[in-house]
Amino acid sequence: MFKHEKALLKEVKVEAPNPQYAVLLQEQLGGPQGELKAAMQYMSQSFRIKNPEIKDLFLDIAAEEMSHMEMVAQTINLLNGHEVNASSVISGEIETHVLGGLNPMLMNSSGHPWTADYVNVTGDLVADLLSDIAAEQRAKVVYQYLYRQINDKYVKETIDFLLNREEAHNALFREALNKIQDSGSNKSFGVTEDSKLYFDLSTPGRFFESPNPTPPSFENPRVN
Repeated sequence: MFKHEKALLKEVKVEAPNPQYAVLLQEQLGGPQGELKAAMQYMSQSFRIKNPEIKDLFLDIAAEEMSHMEMVAQTINLLNGHEVNASSVISGEIETHVLGGLNPMLMNSSGHPWTADYVNVTGDLVADLLSDIAAEQRAKVVYQYLYRQINDKYVKETIDFLLNREEAHNALFREALNKIQDSGSNKSFGVTEDSKLYFDLSTPGRFFESPNPTPPSFENPRVN
């Protein structure tokens, strides 16, 4: 069961409309590293998790990602200024001007619709957690790119908040992986000598030693 609270997780504001930047922000609404992808991935992965603690973690983060999606959509609305005017958008998606009446649609910054192909679900908790850690890291990268391309102090505050929440999720997933690192696909197969070979196929020289694989272990970074 889900319950909608009318107040946003964090209030969003803009200094002034900026339709061109609204196009860029669409990436985190309906893109492959965006909030909808994260929410659907973690929720879908949770369906078969038997560990009640980790299942709750996945669902809690999925629900928060939906709230992030709401924040991003509202910021896009404010940046668009609620005026249908495709000439304000120099490049990028213009579909919202002719199809959605500026409603933030489920598409990326180039106008490609969101797709479930973005969602990674394997049924193996180790593999899914590693995928989720990577997903949070990629989301952080996109937000960092977005942060560098806007001077609006309120939009920067929103992005900074979302960046820090992605880091929190990253740390939580790493902690969960530590708890189950000797299970699932990490336990199904042994480590043989084949896993300790390095094929030196680059000329000249070699820069890496032969691998010595061990079970993954992540420290839980401090989240301010």
